[in-house]
Amino acid sequence: MLRLFVAIDLTEELRQRLAGLAGGVPGARWTESDNLHLTLRFIGEVPEDQAMDIDAALAEIRAPAFPLTLDGVGVYGSARRARVLWAGVERSEALAHLQAKVESALVRCGLPAEERKFSPHITLARLKDAPADRIGRFLSDRGLFRAGPMSVEHVTLYRSHLGNGGAVYEALREYPLAES
Repeated sequence: MLRLFVAIDLTEELRQRLAGLAGGVPGARWTESDNLHLTLRFIGEVPEDQAMDIDAALAEIRAPAFPLTLDGVGVYGSARRARVLWAGVERSEALAHLQAKVESALVRCGLPAEERKFSPHITLARLKDAPADRIGRFLSDRGLFRAGPMSVEHVTLYRSHLGNGGAVYEALREYPLAES
């Protein structure tokens, strides 16, 4: 079984800008800069033969390259029970279009449709018992964060290896987008 997801890779410059946001929140487990990405679709555990079908379906996607800008920070969960700190993504029709094409390709491979609405973000940290006041300070201090634009020129199929030190991501294949 392979644990897979489809994501947009970030440039080194953007990863460094995001890594610079880390700190100041006790109980936060910050994402390693090399692991920062924008998930288009978490697939989960699939058998190897289905992974080959997924690869073939993703290779058929046709979409133009486009610019992506990061905009703001936020939290999933309430301030009292926050679970994730994230960096937001500026609204982009091209990104929504690409994500819909990825979703459609995966459903054609027999995967169940994603029930949650696509909410583009980059996970900065996972939180455990983080003090609400420190989360609030993080959000207000970094609320005007903006970075980019970067050119999105491909999407990547990743394998996630779970371990004691957190997940390790292995890029399996890149799928180029058309020159815009």
